Amino acid sequence: MTETTQTHPAPDGGFRPYVPRSPEYRAAAEALRGLRQDLFHDAFAYRPLPCRSVAAPSGRLLGRGGAFAVWRRHVLVAAAGLFAAFVAWAGTADSPAAPVAGLLALVPVLLTLVRPVGAFWASLAGTAVSSVIAGGAGDWPWQPGSLVAQAVVVTVVAIRTRPRTAAWMWAVTAAYAFVLETALGRRFSSNSASVLTLYAFVLLAVTVWHVRRSAERQVTAEQTVTAHERSRRTLLEERTTIARELHDVVAHHMSVVAIQAEAAPYRVQNPPPELEKAFATIRENAVAALTELRRVLGVVRAADYEAPQAPQPTLADLDRLLANVREAGLAVDKAVTGAVRELPQGVELSAYRIVQEALSNALRHAPGAAARVEVGHVIGGLGLRVVNGPPSGPAPERPTPGAGHGLTGMRERVSMLNGRMTAGPSGDGGYEVTVFLPAGPAAPRPGDEEAAA
Repeated sequence: MTETTQTHPAPDGGFRPYVPRSPEYRAAAEALRGLRQDLFHDAFAYRPLPCRSVAAPSGRLLGRGGAFAVWRRHVLVAAAGLFAAFVAWAGTADSPAAPVAGLLALVPVLLTLVRPVGAFWASLAGTAVSSVIAGGAGDWPWQPGSLVAQAVVVTVVAIRTRPRTAAWMWAVTAAYAFVLETALGRRFSSNSASVLTLYAFVLLAVTVWHVRRSAERQVTAEQTVTAHERSRRTLLEERTTIARELHDVVAHHMSVVAIQAEAAPYRVQNPPPELEKAFATIRENAVAALTELRRVLGVVRAADYEAPQAPQPTLADLDRLLANVREAGLAVDKAVTGAVRELPQGVELSAYRIVQEALSNALRHAPGAAARVEVGHVIGGLGLRVVNGPPSGPAPERPTPGAGHGLTGMRERVSMLNGRMTAGPSGDGGYEVTVFLPAGPAAPRPGDEEAAA
């Protein structure tokens, strides 16, 4: 295996071998690149401070004063700039250059609203000019006005940019102070150490705020994704439950079709070949449908799921359900209106599960309340209304287990049957669930009319 040596063009036209850089050199180069990117590249670019949204909570709380909430950050920065200008003016009141000192403190602060990084360089320049104007009076190089102005500037710029920029601003300020200390440290009383300590605490606080805000945004995003995934998983679980329950209903009907199709030719003397062929085709299709149904159901069933031995419940089993709910501590009444008739088993199963889930929710969330179940048989289908009053007692020790995942499961069942559902608080402080399930007309069941009456 041959090693290849990389070469680069040399100034004399030849080639020189490539020498890999040390990790220290690469780190220093990366640091300088970050410094150039944060404080030098487009330092005076126009980046206006955005206004707060009128939909912010502060804007809603202030009502008609919401305009102040929109411009609140701009007003606060301007007020801080005026305060810095006042301090600078007061510090040089005896000098004819007092207005200039005030402007040197005000302008960099206002500049943070439109050109944040440029405002930092302007504040450093203003500090130097203010020191010259002061003529060595007081501490040096930061006069009171320039100290306040630059503190506001570095705070606002650190908030508007990022923690790395805050670190570079402190480093540049420290280098600026070091150069002045080295050149003029013996002639003046320096306040560099205290100023750099103050700036370090301010920038550290802003950096912590940045980190916390970033973490909050990340947590909020993760919570949103988690809630979406939980809702999606709940919906899939409920659909799986519905598929398991409807399997028995569909399998029963398909089995009856297959058996009837196989026995039908023997009930007719000398059936024509076309009839025998038609019934054979019906039976083959029914058996094929059953096979496909079992195959699809095997995908949605859990590994530990056991098929129920008893038939799926219908509206005829509501009385048994209501008796169990009454034993659990919920006073519930039932009312049936309309001509009771036999409905498709899928409709009856879904209606039973919806009533079961609504009563379970009443037990959990409205202990001590009274409930009422209304079943209305109308021409176009079946109407359900489950309403409970406000809670008035302690939670029951053994609430009736629900059929799925609350309102999500009920809505999924209603949607599967192209029905309609509304759920929400009632006028008396309770809760009401109203459902309509469309169903075609069917023959009345014997004795159901007397039961309904």
